[in-house]
Amino acid sequence: MTEHPNSSVISRYAGGDLALDEATVWSIEVHLEECADCRARLAGSAPDDVLTLLDRVSNGVGQGIAAGPAPIPVRRRWSAARNRWLVWQMVPWLTMTAAILVCAVMLQALQPSLPSLVLLLAPVAPLPAVAVAWSRGSDPAWELIASTPAAGLPMLLRRTATVLVLIIPMLGLATDRTGVSLALALLPCLAFTTTAIALGAFIGVRLATLGLAAAWGAGVALPAVFTAHLPVVLQPGSLGVWAFIAVASAAFAMTRADRFLKRR
Repeated sequence: MTEHPNSSVISRYAGGDLALDEATVWSIEVHLEECADCRARLAGSAPDDVLTLLDRVSNGVGQGIAAGPAPIPVRRRWSAARNRWLVWQMVPWLTMTAAILVCAVMLQALQPSLPSLVLLLAPVAPLPAVAVAWSRGSDPAWELIASTPAAGLPMLLRRTATVLVLIIPMLGLATDRTGVSLALALLPCLAFTTTAIALGAFIGVRLATLGLAAAWGAGVALPAVFTAHLPVVLQPGSLGVWAFIAVASAAFAMTRADRFLKRR
């Protein structure tokens, strides 16, 4: 637009007249970018309510600048570490696991003829809390934490380590009360945990834990209870196999660390 818009057009533009066609509005805006005089005319043509609003905004901005920046709350280091290592939503699941192990010990004392319920529960004991540790719906700070460099497999491993630190003493007490081998409880527990993480790289940790728990319950635990015989996979000779599964699945998960970033 080479000519200055007349006062009528400027007033209509300032008042937001919808009757102005798009070409005229566009030409006015292009001209205003280069013409200080027309910008001054536009400022004087603005309706009173717009001017009042602009004055209020200007005063608010001025007061904010004069007051200086608001103090930024310092995040406590222990609070940040807590979010990386623990989701409080895991606590109910850990409590439930402890309660189930206590029930297993009591049932074992009441029914000695049953196969070791502690050993049957040990492989799947950490899985519920591990699933919650990497669940979008269970972590209120998920979007914030998932966008940080600490997210992905490192965060999952930290939270899984927290789960194991709490589960392992429970299994230790349960095996001590029932007189079964602690190694037979811990190695399957570790193997199932690392396998869940490895499968989680492809189908998600939550689905992996659900699948492993369902497969173990239907294929091993329930048949063992019905037949009153401890399965071969929980006999002392199986320790080497469980150790191999734990190491192999952990190594495989480390090679697929990038997939956990994609599954945020």
